[in-house]
Amino acid sequence: MRIALRIALAASAALLTLGVAQAQEKTLRIGTEGAYPPFNNLTSDGQLVGFDIDIAKALCDEMKVKCTFVAQDWDGIIPALQAGKFDAIVASMSITPERQEKVDFTHKYYNTPSAIAVPKDSPLKGVTKEDLAGKNIGVATTTTHFNYASKTYTDSTIKGYPSSPEEQADLANGRLDAIEDDIVVLQQWLDSPDGACCKILGQPSPQPVEIFGPGAGIAVRKGETDLVNKLNAAIDAIRANGKYKEINDKYFKFDVYGAES
Repeated sequence: MRIALRIALAASAALLTLGVAQAQEKTLRIGTEGAYPPFNNLTSDGQLVGFDIDIAKALCDEMKVKCTFVAQDWDGIIPALQAGKFDAIVASMSITPERQEKVDFTHKYYNTPSAIAVPKDSPLKGVTKEDLAGKNIGVATTTTHFNYASKTYTDSTIKGYPSSPEEQADLANGRLDAIEDDIVVLQQWLDSPDGACCKILGQPSPQPVEIFGPGAGIAVRKGETDLVNKLNAAIDAIRANGKYKEINDKYFKFDVYGAES
């Protein structure tokens, strides 16, 4: 009886150890774009870097799970999530009602405004509908910026691009009169040699919540409430323990989180 009991206890202990090990080895697959610096970018040697990436790694550390990353073109990023290619999207995705019909979101992990950039020698003086009437405006498609530009600048020609670098190149090469994008993305480009051509003209106002949403959140498949809750708790934790500020200050000179919700 004692031998049988010892064997049973040993087997139970082994199963418990295995279960703990499996829990520790759980992997969260993160989808991101890799073409939206400084938030996410793919380096020449194939490494994903940026604010989104560092935030995702910090959240995975907080949740005690292993993190892997998958680069995915923006246009197909929600379908890829729905198809199970990855478990969550950390790619500066604005929380909007349209997207909430397809995915579930955490609360925001940052919120920065949009802006309009133009060539330094542009005659444009403002960013209203009237100011930009008859002009060619470049915007990345399937973004809140594209939705806003299409609805606001109805007297302008809105030209869609796969991602920010393409619209930036066309503005620099004189094929556009203006581009609209996140102010942080624009400022980083303007601070680089490639962006020496251009300047920020201004920020469109107002910036309606019904288009831009409350900020950028992490998207997961519909109904995965447990994962949303864990990610929300992790976001709150890194905001409280200083890790968020450490990552923020690596990339920005101000708090990109925005006003407290």
